[in-house]
Amino acid sequence: MTTPVEMPLWLLLLLIAFAAVTFASHFLFPSVRWFFRRRLERAVARLNERLTRPIEPFKLARRHDMIQRLVYDPEVTQAIVDYAERHAVREDVAFEKARRYAREIVPSFSAFAYFGFGTRASRWLARMLYIVRTGPDNEAVLSRIDKDATVIFIMNHRSNMDYVLVTTLAAQASALSYAVGEWARVWPLSRLIKSMGAYFIRRRSRGGLYRAVLARYVQMATTGGVTQAIFPEGGLSLDGRLRPPKIGLLSYVVQGYKADGRDVVFVPVAINYDRVLEDRVLISAAQRGDRRFRARMTVILRFILSMIWRRLRGTFRKFGVAEVIFGAPVRLSDYAEVPALDDLAQMLMHRIEEEMPLLFVPLLSRALLRSGGPLDDAALETAVQAEISAASAVPPQLGTGSLSDAINLARRIMADRGMIRDTPQGLEIAPDARALLTYYANSIAHFYEDDAATAK
Repeated sequence: MTTPVEMPLWLLLLLIAFAAVTFASHFLFPSVRWFFRRRLERAVARLNERLTRPIEPFKLARRHDMIQRLVYDPEVTQAIVDYAERHAVREDVAFEKARRYAREIVPSFSAFAYFGFGTRASRWLARMLYIVRTGPDNEAVLSRIDKDATVIFIMNHRSNMDYVLVTTLAAQASALSYAVGEWARVWPLSRLIKSMGAYFIRRRSRGGLYRAVLARYVQMATTGGVTQAIFPEGGLSLDGRLRPPKIGLLSYVVQGYKADGRDVVFVPVAINYDRVLEDRVLISAAQRGDRRFRARMTVILRFILSMIWRRLRGTFRKFGVAEVIFGAPVRLSDYAEVPALDDLAQMLMHRIEEEMPLLFVPLLSRALLRSGGPLDDAALETAVQAEISAASAVPPQLGTGSLSDAINLARRIMADRGMIRDTPQGLEIAPDARALLTYYANSIAHFYEDDAATAK
C-alpha cells in the first residue's frame, strides 16, 4: 500500500483534474446550487409580497423537470404512440421527437431576468418612445379577479411594442408568459426571451405530435396558475383593423379547463398607438398581398442609432400616445357549460373593439381622409370634434392639455413623418401618404356607422 508508483506528469495532472471535477460535481456544485437556490427562493418570496398575483410554483420549476413532466404526460405519451404507428417509426424515435419539441417550447423563467431587467427595460423603452396612458379602470379590473384564478390577457396585435407595453403595465400584478413565433428563435435573443418566461411556437406546424406537446404545456401552465398573454389574431394587423380571431392557443386553454379546478379568467386588452413603429413595413406587406415583412436589419439598426443620437443631442421627440385599456373580464366559471370556441373568440374580440382607445392621430387621419380637401385650423378642430362626437366610444383622454393641444401634438407627429403638409389653403394629405392615414383611421373605423375611413 505504501509502494511508490511512477507515472508521467501529464497522467498525474489528468488524474488530479478528474478528481477535481468529481469532487466539484458531487460536493461543491450541489452546495453552490443549494446556496443560490435558497437565496433565489427568499428573493421570490419578498417579490411575491408586493405582487398582486404571486409567481406560481409551476413557473419556478426547473426547466429539466418541466420537460420530463411534459414528455411523460399520458396525453403526450399517447400522441407519441399514435405518431409512431402513423409514420411507421420506432416509439423511441417518436419519443425523442416529442422531447425535442418540449425543449423548444418550455421556457427557463428567471425572476431576476424578468423583474430585474425585463420590466425595467420595458418601462424605460415605453416611456422613452411614447406618452403611455392606461384605462381608468385597469387596476380595478385586475383587483376584482379571484387571486386563485388563472388570468389570460387576450390582446389585439398592432406592434411588437405590444409586448413591451403590457409587460410594463402588468409588472405590479404578475409575470406574464407570452407565446412568441419563429422570429425570436435566434441566439442570443432566444435565451433572453426564454428567461423572461416566453415559450416558442411554430405557427406553420400542423403535426399532431407537435400540437399535442404544445397543447399540454399550455394546459399545464393554465392549471398551474401562470398568467399568460395571447394574441388571438395570430399576427400583426396589416391594415390597422382587427383581424379575425384564430382559436389555436385559446382552444388549448379552454379544453384543459375543469369546472371543479382553477378558474380561468380572460381579460380583453385593447392597444392603440399614435405611431406604430412598423407601420410602413406592414402597409407594404398588405399592398403585396403577403405577410413577408421585408425590414432589413441595417434599416432597423440605423433607426435605433438615430433614436439614440437624437436622444443624446436632446432633439428626440416622443411618438405620441400609446394607450392600453383592459376590458370587462370573461370568467369560464360564470358559464354552466363552456361556450363554443368560435363564440368565445368573437365575444373577446368584440370586447377589445369596444375598448379600443380613441387617439388623435387616427382621429386626424379620419377627418382629413373624409374632408376631401385642405382644412384650416378652425375647420380641422371642428372636424375632429365632429369625429369624436360621432364615435360610439369613450372620448379620448386629453391628459393635462386641451383639445387644441392634443390636435397640435398629433399634427406635429404626422408632419414629422411626412403624412401631412401645410398649404396656403390649410392642412392636407401629403402625396403618397393616403395609405398611411387610412391605416391609422382603420384602427377606430368600427366606432362609426359607415365604418369607412376613406369615404372621400
